[in-house]
Formats: sequence, C-alpha cells, structure tokens
Amino acid sequence: MDILVACDSFKESLSAEAVVQQIVGGFSEIFPEARYHGFPMADGGEGTARIVARVTGGTLETRRVCGPLGVECEAHFGLLPDRKTAVIELAEAAGLAQLPPESRSPLFATTYGVGQLMQAALDMGCRHLVLALGGSATCDGGAGMLQALGVSLKDRDGSELPPGGGALSRLATLDSSSIDPRLLSSRIEILCDVEAPLLGPTGAVALFGPQKGATPEMLPLLEDGLSRLASLLGQSCCEDLGARPGMGAAGGAALGLVALCGAALVPGARHIAGLLGLDRLMPQVDLVVTGEGRLDSQTIRGKAPSAIADLARTYGKPVFAFAGTLGHDHAVLHDAGFDAVFSCLARPCTLQEALDEAAANLRRAARNVAATLSVGRSFQENQG
Repeated sequence: MDILVACDSFKESLSAEAVVQQIVGGFSEIFPEARYHGFPMADGGEGTARIVARVTGGTLETRRVCGPLGVECEAHFGLLPDRKTAVIELAEAAGLAQLPPESRSPLFATTYGVGQLMQAALDMGCRHLVLALGGSATCDGGAGMLQALGVSLKDRDGSELPPGGGALSRLATLDSSSIDPRLLSSRIEILCDVEAPLLGPTGAVALFGPQKGATPEMLPLLEDGLSRLASLLGQSCCEDLGARPGMGAAGGAALGLVALCGAALVPGARHIAGLLGLDRLMPQVDLVVTGEGRLDSQTIRGKAPSAIADLARTYGKPVFAFAGTLGHDHAVLHDAGFDAVFSCLARPCTLQEALDEAAANLRRAARNVAATLSVGRSFQENQG
C-alpha cells in the first residue's frame, strides 16, 4: 500500500515537517510495510521557499537585503534543482513577522528587499520566478520592489519617492524604461489565494491595512497612493488593475509585475503541489492524508489541504485529513473532496495544553485512524 502524507503546519505547535512525521509514525504502527511518501506543504505563505527547496532537493540561497523598514536583514529564497526556477517569499524581506507590533507602519514599510531577492535570482540565471505573497507588512503596491528592479517613481518636483505606501500619494510619474530587461524574458508566477481587489472596502488597505499597523487616519492616504500607482501602471497594460480580483494581496505587491512583466496570478497551494511533483505521484498512491491546524469552511478557500483534496479527487483517491481543531462548519469539507476529517485532541484542555501535546496527540490519532482502516479492510475481506 502506498500512502501520500502531504500536510501544512499546525501553527504555533508543529511545523509541516513535524506534522508529516507524526502522521507517518502513527500509521506505521499499524501498516509498517506500507510505502510512505511524506511531503511538508505550504500554500504560498511563510515557509514556502524553505519547504520547496528541501523537498525538491534544491538549495536555500541567502542574501543581505533591505528589510521592511529599511534596516538590512538576512533573507532567503529557494533555488530548485533545475537552477532556473527560484521561489521567493515576500515575507522574507518585507514580512509582518519581522516587525514588533509597535513598529508596524505601512506608511513606511517597503518591498524594496523583495526586488533585491528577485535580482539575485536573475543573477544566478533563473528565468522562472515564483513569488509567494503571504505575510506582508506593506501597502506600497510593490513600489519598492519596482524601484529595486529599475523603475523610477517620481513626484511633481521630479524627486524619486522615498520608501513606503505613504509616499505614493505624491506619485506623479512612472518610468519603466530602465527596468531589468531580464524580467521581460522571464516567466513570473505570483502565488495568490486572496480574491480581494486592490481598492475599495474589500481591498488591500481597508481589509488588511489595520493588521499591518494602519490607523484610521492612514487609510485614505494609503488608498489614494495605491489608486495613483494603479492608474499609471494601468496605462502600460490597458487594464483597470484596481478592480482585478486578487490584486489586493500583500498590499498590492503584484501590481507592477502584472502590468509591466506580464506576471500571472496563480493559486498558491495547487501550484506548490505541482512544483513538488504531487500531480505525478498521485496516480500511484492508494490513500492520501493531509491536514493543518484548523479545518473549517475557510480550508476550501485555497488552503493546502484543499489543494491536496482537489488533486486526489481528480484521480479518485480517498482523502483523510487531521487537524488540531475542527470548526463548527467543517461538514462542508465532505462535499469538497475530504472523505473523513479528524481532530487530534484527546481530551478537553486549554489552548496551551493542546499546543504542548500536539505531537503526541497527532501520532495517537493517526494510529487510531489507521487501526480503524485496518479493521475495515479485514471486515471487507472476511465478508468477501
């Protein structure tokens, strides 16, 4: 029997690698002779580059780049074995997790370091760039990234704009004539599972600005800046970028790459599954096991377990899923490709106890599910 175990992390308790390890360990107690194919997963958020590099046998490259508030930081990107594909996380150079709550301000946070990582990948010969947008601290519309790649953004006085989303309200001209020409001959894919548009009440500023430190007074300024940038970039691609679904992800970071380089927005988790080769492996397995920290109706909106279930359903494979907790609306998962879902909690407990006991609980739950599966198979054989 071949069993595919492809799971995302249980946030604050188990990494994706640890989740896979515990599930395989539990199943192995019942099915020691099975062949296990373990794949830590990500959906385009933090950890994506590291996971893809490790699982594919690639390397993790390190560079010193501009951090979200201009302080130099160490950032990584994944280089796949073909040496032509780079997986770049925006969060590595412009991530919310890099800033303590009191320092967060999208008025000044910049994506400049992300552009530097892209340049580093181009310098290594990469012509397929995969950009993961999760965990952004910015609302600069990718302006900093564009400036790092050679685009000039100036105010009415002809001065180059300083970093941050706040400065975009003074944007008057955009000159892309000096953009790195290697970008124009590269395939750029942007991992994005957010459907929010750039502007408006469900856009980058209104929906995500507050969690990045934006106060109510900042919101109109940031919105105006993104509107100005989108208007100038829209002239390059003859499209209303402000209304395009998904453009609100990561403070509009995809704007310039879509308008100037023809970058494509692609579903994050499903694309990662393709990079890991799961579409080629799926026909060979008998059972698929997936999971993440919480399973509920949000899971089917682009999360990693949903992408795995969708792929498994394409090949008619049964899918089990484990979680720390199940939302009250988790029943919708049964209509979305999940044959059975399980919480690994063993008893009523506090959140801290659940986090501390996650590894043991998950292994126990996996062992019990495997035992149930074994009994079911024996029952079928006896009936036959």
